[in-house]
Amino acid sequence: MTFHHSAAEPFDEVWDVLVVGFGFAGGASAIAAHDAGARVLLIEKMPDPGGISICAGGGIRSITDLPRGRDYLRHTVGPDVPDDVLDAISSGMAKLEDYFRKLATVNGAEIVVRDRGGNYPFPGHDALGIVEVSSIPGFDARTEYPHARGRLLGPNVFKLVHDNVRARNIEVRLETAAERLILGAKGEVLGAVVRANGTTKRIAALRGVVLASGGFESAPEIQRKYWQIRPVLPVATRGNTGDGIRMAQAAGADLWHMWHFHGSYGFKHPDPNYPYALRVKRLPDWNPTVKEPDVRMSWIILDGEGRRFMNEYHPYLQDTGHRPLDQFDPVTQKFPKIPAHIVVDEEGRKLYPLGQAVVNDRSVEPYVWSDDNLKEVGNGLLKKAESIEELASILGADPVVVRASLERWNAAVEAGHDADQARPAGSLFKVEKPPFYVGTLWPVVNNTQGGPAHDARQRVVNAHGEPIPRLYEAGELGSIWGFLYLGAGNLAECFVTGQIAGGDAAAQRPWANAPELTAA
Repeated sequence: MTFHHSAAEPFDEVWDVLVVGFGFAGGASAIAAHDAGARVLLIEKMPDPGGISICAGGGIRSITDLPRGRDYLRHTVGPDVPDDVLDAISSGMAKLEDYFRKLATVNGAEIVVRDRGGNYPFPGHDALGIVEVSSIPGFDARTEYPHARGRLLGPNVFKLVHDNVRARNIEVRLETAAERLILGAKGEVLGAVVRANGTTKRIAALRGVVLASGGFESAPEIQRKYWQIRPVLPVATRGNTGDGIRMAQAAGADLWHMWHFHGSYGFKHPDPNYPYALRVKRLPDWNPTVKEPDVRMSWIILDGEGRRFMNEYHPYLQDTGHRPLDQFDPVTQKFPKIPAHIVVDEEGRKLYPLGQAVVNDRSVEPYVWSDDNLKEVGNGLLKKAESIEELASILGADPVVVRASLERWNAAVEAGHDADQARPAGSLFKVEKPPFYVGTLWPVVNNTQGGPAHDARQRVVNAHGEPIPRLYEAGELGSIWGFLYLGAGNLAECFVTGQIAGGDAAAQRPWANAPELTAA
C-alpha cells in the first residue's frame, strides 16, 4: 500500500527535500538542492555510503562538441528516450568539467580532462571526453573507505562528493532506509516512511523527494519479472534491491529499460556463503572499425558440449558480455550456455589474473585474486587438466569435440583471423599447451539501467507521461541507457541528473506551511 497523509498521522520531522540513497547521484542531488536554498536530508540504508558508485572506474563521461555528442547519445540510448530528456542530459554532460572544477575548490582535488571516444562507431563517437578526479591531497582510499574495493579512481570521485556534502553541513543518516512514499489525496508526494534502528519515522518533504537509490542488482525477484536470463549474479553491493522502483511504482510510475543491465560474465566464489560474483578481468574497451585492441586475451569460452560459441571480447565487454549466454533451448528446456567455461593454457595462466572482486560491503572480506592464478587452482575456482581428455571430462563433453574446438581456435590464431566469431585480431592468443585451466562462468550484473521513466526535469512520470508531483529520480534508477551503454555514462548521468533533480525539487513551493512540525 501507499501511505496517504492525514491529520491523524502527524509527521515526525519536516525537511524541504529528502534524498534517498548516498552514491554519486544522491550526493549530487543533495548538493544541488542545498545550493538552491533547500533544507536537505540525505539518507542511505547501508552502514557506509557510496553504493556501487564508489566501485566504479571513476571516469565521468563528458561531451566536447554538443551537437555531435548528442547525436552519439541518440544512437546509443535507443529511440525511446524523449528528445527533451536527451537534450537535458547532453547539455549537462557538456558542462561537467566546470562542475567538477567547482566541486574541487572544497578539497583541492586535481581534475583532469581527456579525449575518449565512444564504444561504437556511431556518428559523434569522437565528440566525447572523460573527466577524472586524478588525486586529492592527503586522501588514501583504503584508510577512509576500507569497506570499498573498487577500480581505479572511483573512490576519488566519491571523496570529492563526500567532502562537498560535509562542507555544506548537509544532514546525512546512514543505516536509514526509505520504505514507502507518503502521498496526498491527489497523488502528490508529501514525504516518506523511513526506518532506522528498528523504528519508523514519517518524514515530510515539503518540496520534493529525490529517489537516488540505484537499481535492482540484488533483487532476483524483480529480475525474474523482466529478464529471461537466469541466474545472474551480483558483483558489488547487497544494498541495491530495487527499493526506489517499488516506491515509485506504488506512486503510479511507469517503467522503462527494465531488460537492460550492465554486465559481463564471471565466477562464483568457492565459498557458497560469499554473496558476490567475481568479475572477469577487465581488458581495454575498443570501437569497431575505429580502433581495435592490441592486447592479448588469454582465454576462450566453451559451452557444456565443448564448443566455442561467442566473441569473448566485445567492444565493451563489461556491458554486453552476458548477452551471448542468454539463449534458451526449447528442445532441452535449458539455457545451454549457462554455465559456460573459460579455458586457458599454461602460457595464458601466466599472463595476468583472470578475475577480480569489486565490492562495497564492510561485512565481507574482499577476495584478492592471485597474480598467477595458482591460488584459484588451489581453492577450486579454476580446475587443472593435464590433457584434452581431462579437460573434456571436467566439461562433461566429448573429447573429440573439445579437441576440434581447440584446434580450430589455434588455427585461427595462426591465421590472424577469427572467422567464426570475429574476435579482434590483436587479442588472439593460443590455447594449446597443457596443462589447461578451466573456470565455470556465469552471467553477472554490475548495475541495472531500468526503472521509473522520467521527464527532462527528472520528474518521475506515470503511464500517461504525466509527472507525479514532487517525485524525482537521479542516477541509475531509471537510467536513460536503453540500448547500448556508453562507457562512463552512468557516472555522468548521476551528476547531471542529480543537479537537475535536486535543483528542481528545491525550486518547488512547499506543499504546506507547517510551523507545528519541528525539523530534526
